[in-house]
Amino acid sequence: MTAYLFSPPSVPSLPIRGKTERFPIHRLFFVGRNYHAHAVEMGRPVDKSTDNPFYFTKSPSALVESGATIPYPPRTQNYHYEMELVVALGRPGFRVSPDEAQALIYGYAAGLDMTRRDLQLVARDKGRPWDTGKDVEQGAVCSEIVPMEGVVVSQGAISLDVNGVTKQSSNIDKLIWNITEIIADLSTYYHLQPGDLIYTGTPEGVGPVVAGDRLHGRVEGVADVSLHIASPA
Repeated sequence: MTAYLFSPPSVPSLPIRGKTERFPIHRLFFVGRNYHAHAVEMGRPVDKSTDNPFYFTKSPSALVESGATIPYPPRTQNYHYEMELVVALGRPGFRVSPDEAQALIYGYAAGLDMTRRDLQLVARDKGRPWDTGKDVEQGAVCSEIVPMEGVVVSQGAISLDVNGVTKQSSNIDKLIWNITEIIADLSTYYHLQPGDLIYTGTPEGVGPVVAGDRLHGRVEGVADVSLHIASPA
């Protein structure tokens, strides 16, 4: 038995709808600017004929379950929500084709990519990494995993309300790179593994939250996700 200097952290995991087992998390991948309207909103339009998908990651320890109350994070004055469809992988894959990619899918979830937008934009404009803007403690929110093995979700309403007011409203069919294209492309960079989550991008309408705000998002046919923003710790 291995002895450690201090107790190692437990494995991050999420509940699975209809099962007693939990879904262990390996890595968190995020697709940047994967809806045209959001890309324009961010001042960086995307041309699929010449551009490739790009990604960033968050630490698995940043994951929190839907329904959580989290404090407004430090070092930001502009904390944003981004509502997303999340793909959960259940099989490994490396350099898979789009046709092969669907076999890696275990299921889906609804998620929030919370972002220190002010820090992200400063880093972007200075050509620096986005880590402090994106890899925020408790900044990756996710619903339960809904098993849908081998199913490719290609359409369905995606929306987010803040305090009962709709802020984001779009459809999965507006993804620039669809689910199988994302998985296939990401597998050219990484040996994808069971337990990897892929946040597939957010539609237009992103914006700031303040302490006291309550967020509720939904991906039609998949799941709902909720979050409460508390005062800074």
